[in-house]
Parts: sequence; structure tokens; C-alpha cells
Amino acid sequence: MERNKGILYAIAAYIMWGLFPLYWKQLESIDALQLIGHRIGWSFILLMLFVLVTSQWKNFRSLAFNGKTIRIYLIAALLITVNWFTYVWAVTHNYVVETSLGYYINPLFSVLLGVMIFRERLRPVQWLPIALAAVGVIYLTVTYGSLPWIALTLAFSFGLYGLVKKTAPLNSLYGLTLETGLVFVPALGYLIFCNATGQGAFLHSSPLQNWMMVGAGLVTTIPLLLFSAAVPRVPLTTIGILQYINPTMQFLLGVLVYKEPFTQHSLIGFGLVWAGLILFWAEGLFARRNIAPEPAPEMGEG
Repeated sequence: MERNKGILYAIAAYIMWGLFPLYWKQLESIDALQLIGHRIGWSFILLMLFVLVTSQWKNFRSLAFNGKTIRIYLIAALLITVNWFTYVWAVTHNYVVETSLGYYINPLFSVLLGVMIFRERLRPVQWLPIALAAVGVIYLTVTYGSLPWIALTLAFSFGLYGLVKKTAPLNSLYGLTLETGLVFVPALGYLIFCNATGQGAFLHSSPLQNWMMVGAGLVTTIPLLLFSAAVPRVPLTTIGILQYINPTMQFLLGVLVYKEPFTQHSLIGFGLVWAGLILFWAEGLFARRNIAPEPAPEMGEG
């Protein structure tokens, strides 16, 4: 039951992330670093209000305010901040297709972490689709013509973030509250600096953009809370495959809606990735029909 719930949480999160380009494109005239400041700031305010209104402050403080927990979540906060900034900058500078490449690489990185660190096991046949997807990603990287730094930064930062969340002690609400809280002061300081020097965008943009900067907290926290709730319930190998939902949606938006270039080389590379994904799903479906189900894993275990 917990594993099925986790899968549903993960799917919902990835669909929301897949639609993110539609949101951030409306703010492309605003500096990406300011947008990240607003994402962090409004997310923390929203989460803290929820903690206070639901009378969870005392429990949150007792669990979160210790050195080891803070160190773990500081790492998570830095990783997700790097991921947020890279993604928003890329989308607002017309690199939506390359962001999708990053999130195609990311599941492979998650699978690798699951196998190497948590000793999660793949059935022998499952290595074939993983290899197909890896060849596709390598092909895309080579034919890209230069180091795809956007894709690689997104893949590694979010993959490592998932690893940290897998071992983190707090629940999804407390964890995300602590993460955003740890980087709230620097984010607020930067926004105050921008406003003082006449560069601030908030309240100096269109009414829609002002509200969307505030709404960045809501659209940020909902999928991240879903993802944080999914990770302890689902093996990283499963998380790695489900993550293909996000880049596929972003890829389609980049090519069909924003008309970004998609060459024959791109079609070959993406085709290999898609073939690997389809094969993985088909093998998993066949295995579930022919093998008795195993007991559900304990919370937090792969």
C-alpha cells in the first residue's frame, strides 16, 4: 500500500514539473537569480505558515534543530538551489529541450545510485533498456557538439538531492521547511539588495508577473512535497524510471510549443532513450504477472 501511494505521489510530482516551462516562460524578462530568491522566500513563508497554523512548530523545532539534521538538509538545500537556478535560467533563455535532456540523464544517475549505494537489484533483463537509454544519452551528448552543462548540472544536482532525501530523517513537510529556511536569509538579502539598487523586479513588473512571483512558492512546494513523500516509499530504481514523465513533457513543450530545434541526430538519440523506457516498462509488467509479489519494503529502505 505504501509503495503504491509513493508511486502515485511521484507521478503527480513529475507531471507538475513537466508543465513548469509554461509557468516560468511568463517570467522570462526577469533575472533568474531574482526568481530563485522568490521561489525560496515564498516557499519558506508558505511552509512556515502551515507549520504554525497546524500547531506543529514545537514538534518541528524539536526534530529539526540539531547539528546532524541541519547539516544533512543544508546539503539538500544547496543542491536544490543549484537545480532551481539552472532550470529557471535555461527555460527563460530558450533551452527547454536541453533541460529535458538533463532529466533524461537524471533517472539513469538515480538508478546508478540505487544500485551502488542502497544495493537495489535489477533483474538481468532490466540492464538492456538501461543500456539502451544510456547509449541514447551518450549519442545526444556527442552530437550536441559541446559539453551540455545545463543537462549535466540538472541531472547530477537533482539525482544527488534525491539521494540525500532518501537518507534524511524528517518527513516531507519538515524537511522542505528546513531546507528553504536554511537559504531563506541569503535569498531575502539578495532581493533586498536588488530593490535597493533599483534592479528589483517585484512590484515593478506587470500585475500578472508580480502574482506569479508570489505563486512561485506554491508551484514549488506542492511537487517537491509530493516527491519528498514518494522517495522513502519507492526504490530509487523505480523513481529513476518514473522521472521520464517530466522530461518527455518538457521535450514536447520545447519542440511543439516553443519551436526549439530538433534535428535528425536528436531524433535518433531520443528514440533510443524512449525505446529503453518502453522496454523497461514492458519487462516490469511481464515480471509482475509471472512472479509472486514480494513483501513491501520498510519505510526508507530500497
